[in-house]
Amino acid sequence: MLQTTGLLLLVTTVLKVAAEWSHNPLLAGVAAAVAVACLALLTPQVGWARRLFVGIALALTAWAYAALPDWGDTIGRALGNMAFITAFFIALATLRNAAAGSAAIVRCGLYLANQPPGRRYLALTLGGHLFALVLNYGSISLFGSLVERSLKAEPDPLIRRIRTRRMLLAIQRGFVTTLTWWPLTFAMVMSLAVVPGSRWEGALPYCLVAAFLLGATGWALDTLFKPRNVTPPPRQPNPRGAWRSLLPLLGLLLLLIALVGGLQATTGLRTVAVVMLVVPLLSLAWIALQKKPPFPQDEFTASIGGRVQNFVRRELPAYAPELVLLMCAGYIGILASALLAPLVHEGLLGGGHLSPLVLIGVLWFVPIAGQLGMNPILSVTLVGPLLPHAEQMGVSPDLVVLALVSGWALTGASSPFTATNMLVGKFGGVSPLRAGLIWNGPYTLLAGLLLSAWLAFLVT
Repeated sequence: MLQTTGLLLLVTTVLKVAAEWSHNPLLAGVAAAVAVACLALLTPQVGWARRLFVGIALALTAWAYAALPDWGDTIGRALGNMAFITAFFIALATLRNAAAGSAAIVRCGLYLANQPPGRRYLALTLGGHLFALVLNYGSISLFGSLVERSLKAEPDPLIRRIRTRRMLLAIQRGFVTTLTWWPLTFAMVMSLAVVPGSRWEGALPYCLVAAFLLGATGWALDTLFKPRNVTPPPRQPNPRGAWRSLLPLLGLLLLLIALVGGLQATTGLRTVAVVMLVVPLLSLAWIALQKKPPFPQDEFTASIGGRVQNFVRRELPAYAPELVLLMCAGYIGILASALLAPLVHEGLLGGGHLSPLVLIGVLWFVPIAGQLGMNPILSVTLVGPLLPHAEQMGVSPDLVVLALVSGWALTGASSPFTATNMLVGKFGGVSPLRAGLIWNGPYTLLAGLLLSAWLAFLVT
């Protein structure tokens, strides 16, 4: 059963990539059908909280059938979105798999985690940011284990708790800054998908400022409120030239950007279509390079084949909780938006002009919904299509993207239901609720106010 699930997830990815590159609606339809089969196989493997999302998806499907004259097209779009989310998730998972076997990545993480106290927060924020570009929230898992290793020998429990909290928050806040600008994040991909006329290149300058505001806010709060009466423990300094351990990661990121940017410019395809092809191929090449020569050809082939088989048979099915949540969130968001659109556009908006300052409300809606357990994929795919066209608000579509990704980043920092706070809570020995609302509450409020001010400046 697990092997079949993994194979179908892989088939969904291949079909969706082929559909994106060929613009073939038949392939897109088959990919959606296979994604439905994947969801059916994954659902029995998850808990009742995740199965609830499947139940909601089925209920909305029945409602759409009864209420929408174009129910077939709407359900088709929702299934296509579900297949896309599946394929994009699997593509990113290949990169995490390749990074897991890289000794260079571990050396790079150890170098950043072993910086002196005066530079540690900035180093870990930068490291969390760079690693998240490759590993997504897997960067928190990697750095969390490195934090545990570096603090294992610390005998003073107070110092250990303080350093654990500060280091984990630096890593997490480095991660959430990527959500505002990096094209390999779900935040950027889904926001671009629901805002007609938006482009990553157009939104990038505004989003980079948002990333800076998020990073600077975290550093400022850590500097202002760090303990003053704690003597730092002795530290084994990094060896001379250890900074070179950063070069493999930087080289990988530059190669990834060059490949994606070059292919996009050559083919004219949207960024996400190029990413879904380039990332798995680059990951396979990275895995191959991890096998050091000399070695017989058959041993090399067997080693690569073993990694791929393990990925398909074991790792992909193990993502069942995340996949069920993400697939259902993408599906539910499209259907719910279509069902609510007549009420919102005719009843609440009345077809009139809407102030662009409503985007500040959108920015705050996403993290507030996150406190209630709503995944950002669901909230963004729900609220994005409900907004009037950007021209009706007198703003660029790229500013709507800025509002959505900024809200997504605040959700990643504050919602106890996100993977980021679950991981931070696990490594910090606290509940996700405490990690999100107590540890990150002031940060979320201050960063949210700064992002709101930046957005207000742009739209007025």
